[in-house]
Amino acid sequence: MKYIYLSRLSSYLKYNWIQIFLIILAIYDLRIDLRILLDFFTLSSLLYTILEHPLAITVLITIPNLFNSVKKE
Repeated sequence: MKYIYLSRLSSYLKYNWIQIFLIILAIYDLRIDLRILLDFFTLSSLLYTILEHPLAITVLITIPNLFNSVKKE
């Protein structure tokens, strides 16, 4: 039973490693701003985060579409 889950996980990582890597990099880029937003949320800090990190925000918004396109193939 354990080996079935490991094979599923390895095949999932094999086909989606680029998306997973992009998510990790986007969250790493936003780590300080996310900490500020979680500690003390203001609209100005949210706006600053969106304006200063457009690529990371775009990656996090479009990742569900990338995962769906991989499933359809």
